[in-house]
Amino acid sequence: MTENTTAEAQRLEATRQRQAHWRRWGPYLSDRQWGTVREDYSASGAAWDYFTHDQARSRAYRWGEDGIAGISDNHQRLCFAIALWNGNDTILKERLFGLTGKEGNHGEDVKEYYFYLDNTPTHSYMKCLYKYPHQAFPYEQLVAENACRGRDQLEFELLETGIFDEERYFDVLVEYAKAAPEDILIRIKVSNRGPEAQTLHLLPTLWFRNTWSWSTGSGSEKQACPSLPNSDKPLLSKAKSKDKDNYSVIAASHSSLGDYWLYCDPPTELLFTENETNTERIFGTPNVSAYLKDGINNYVVQDEHTAVNPELVGTKAAAHYILQVQAGETQTIQLRLNQVAPALVTASPLGAEFERVFSDRQREADEFYQRVCCFTRSPDLQNIQRQAFAGLLWSKQFYYYVVDEWLKNVPAEPSVSPERLKGRNSEWIHLFNDDILSMPDKWEYPWFAAWDLAFHVIPIAMIDPELAKYQLDRLTREWYMHPNGQLPAYEWAFGDVNPPVHAWAAWRIYKIEQKLYGRADSVFLERVFQKLLLNFTWWVNRKDAAGNNVFQGGFLGLDNIGVFDRSSELPTGGRIDQSDGTSWMGMYSLHMLAIALELSKANPIYEDIASKFFEHFLYIAEAMNRMGREEASLWDEADGFYYDVLHFPDGHQVRLKVRSIVGLIPLFAVEAIEAELLEQFPGFWKRTEWFIRNRPDLTQNIACMKRQGVGDRRLLAIVYRDKLRRILEKMLDEKEFLSPYGIRALSRYHAEHPYIFEAQGQEHRVDYEPAESTSALFGGNSNWRGPIWFPINFLLIESLQKFHHYLGDDFKVECPTGSGQWMNLWEVASEISQRLIKIFTQDAAGRRPVYGDTEKFQTHPHWQDLILFYEYFHGDNGAGIGASHQTGWTALIAKLIQQVEEHED
Repeated sequence: MTENTTAEAQRLEATRQRQAHWRRWGPYLSDRQWGTVREDYSASGAAWDYFTHDQARSRAYRWGEDGIAGISDNHQRLCFAIALWNGNDTILKERLFGLTGKEGNHGEDVKEYYFYLDNTPTHSYMKCLYKYPHQAFPYEQLVAENACRGRDQLEFELLETGIFDEERYFDVLVEYAKAAPEDILIRIKVSNRGPEAQTLHLLPTLWFRNTWSWSTGSGSEKQACPSLPNSDKPLLSKAKSKDKDNYSVIAASHSSLGDYWLYCDPPTELLFTENETNTERIFGTPNVSAYLKDGINNYVVQDEHTAVNPELVGTKAAAHYILQVQAGETQTIQLRLNQVAPALVTASPLGAEFERVFSDRQREADEFYQRVCCFTRSPDLQNIQRQAFAGLLWSKQFYYYVVDEWLKNVPAEPSVSPERLKGRNSEWIHLFNDDILSMPDKWEYPWFAAWDLAFHVIPIAMIDPELAKYQLDRLTREWYMHPNGQLPAYEWAFGDVNPPVHAWAAWRIYKIEQKLYGRADSVFLERVFQKLLLNFTWWVNRKDAAGNNVFQGGFLGLDNIGVFDRSSELPTGGRIDQSDGTSWMGMYSLHMLAIALELSKANPIYEDIASKFFEHFLYIAEAMNRMGREEASLWDEADGFYYDVLHFPDGHQVRLKVRSIVGLIPLFAVEAIEAELLEQFPGFWKRTEWFIRNRPDLTQNIACMKRQGVGDRRLLAIVYRDKLRRILEKMLDEKEFLSPYGIRALSRYHAEHPYIFEAQGQEHRVDYEPAESTSALFGGNSNWRGPIWFPINFLLIESLQKFHHYLGDDFKVECPTGSGQWMNLWEVASEISQRLIKIFTQDAAGRRPVYGDTEKFQTHPHWQDLILFYEYFHGDNGAGIGASHQTGWTALIAKLIQQVEEHED
């Protein structure tokens, strides 16, 4: 796809050329701002306890806003979302509810049903569905029942409360269509799925993020209010309408954003209050304003008429619709947000043009995705792929976090506690986040995570390569990256270490854009490469404790995969040499080498740098495989597998023989180099040959370009033929790693043979657990002890494809092991891909493995085609587990569908 032929592609090109700002407005609200680190000003750092869901309706946020199916501008100055009341709830449904990390028996967990159904890269068309019960939402029951359950039991879910029985709920469908970058049409359809007529209070809400209540400001706050005086406080007010019988108008005035107007179908009434904290309710101190953040809630739910401003002005406003919806009926409300003043309106903003724009944007979205996903002919696969892209784009979020200011400036407190200044993220005072970023999801993980983001950008690059490049570029900028070269991991602890997959991601984005769009953005590649040189140096200097090219790194995003928490002090003392940490560095070296060679085409100096990374790789690969020296090899010859090695303070060493993906990650360090590329760089090839001749100690146990493969390619890899076969024998064994739905994180061997290690009289063990973990080690709701994870599977598939490029069709392995069926490595990669795709597709009975035994999703016409992209999946039956909306890296399914369909086309 190299031509910008569709309307959406043309909008993307106009944005890329900075001719129009189509991305200024988008789905940038969080699904949960309460309970986040940014809003935590406690001395102890107990974010979940400091700012609760119960407080959220009454307490103004500082660093961001949340809402249901909402949008905002790109600095989140002005926000829009829906609020709902069924007449039975004790509070307005303004935001999504879920359990905190301490409340859930498997950690935090959203307890709502909402689905991201469609979205385009410029957000020219967006669609989201929320299911709202008729009865009172069971807040207390969800908390109490989960509190009674142990880690050996499943989570108690909303469907189990019976609140959706007899279809007693509303489907609330929220759609957006842009007539222009600053002209956003909003359509809300309310369908009563139940057997009886029901009343619904629908409150489309417009509000300003509170930037005026804090003593200092920077970033978006400073843009909004340079010195934050009250005179610069933004204002919402009721505006006069030319046609008050056909629409009402709310005016929004902001010092930096400008003036906007929200045109609404005639509501029952317009309600105004302030986005100000109810300090009396939260802190027991007098309120500074008569109208507060919870004013609309108190007016609607508690019938407190003095809670809203009769002057019809404020910083938070809602159009209040009281809808009587018959059984099976759908009612529609229309709104429009733009910069056209009522005095300039010549035709109804909600008239005939409204439907035409929606119709055009829906058609254009279909055309765009048909062109991007042209190989996918199955309607079921098209639906899965489309919703994967939608979830990925809906999970973009305005992320604002200025660490130095956050540490020092504590609202409503006279002084900053010494504990706080030395606590969480205190070594990251340079970090200044004020961007639109891709989140793992916007409820359980409403903050960026460094290695998650590297996987997000792969499917993003298929539909919006500029956004994909922007994400990696941000992460490596000086106001993100630590001065020492470390990349920030995630909000709860920026100093933790995630796998170094960002060179891989940059290289893949570059190649995807080149293939699909015909553009080779070497400027992007060089900019990121220069910063990654600093990050690579940080790894070499900080995470190689003994200086022997064997790396540590801690948990490396894999949470509880090991015997111990690898990020904490070991109960034995000493250190762990990590098979995964060392392999990630081998992979890092090879992708830096590949990028350096690409950049050498324009600048020969990079040829020398490529040689340096070739040398790095040789030392790392040799260290992985060394035998007969003082340091134990990570490779176990008897088992034919890689393990971590535990070093005791007295010098003796023990292999931790856990059969996990830690031993499969060495497969990721592989690169097949084309013959013509080597011909272009004789200097690089000359230095390579010198190493091969003069350092046989470094090259004897690995694939290091000595032999030509298919097409005269050369291979660099930690493992070669013999080791590769032995590892794949276990990986493709259905009694070990190979599940009907992909590769497990831990071998099923450990179901009957748990790994047990005793230290200081305490037993440490690893059992195969295909679903949620019963261990509280490191992660409350993260489990690498059996389930299937998309990022690891995706890298395994890519690695097998690279080995096939070199080894060709003649190199075959038994797949599954013991089946008598032999496949080349491309076929093995395709087999794993098909198993992963099968998680989401309907079987002959119309059931999707992702939904397990949840009958509502399996059989009901209003549920069965709605797809959730979970954090990870049951190792034996493919059911979704963990965060239910983590489309981020699970959106890799969209790329897998494209690859499989294209290859089979």
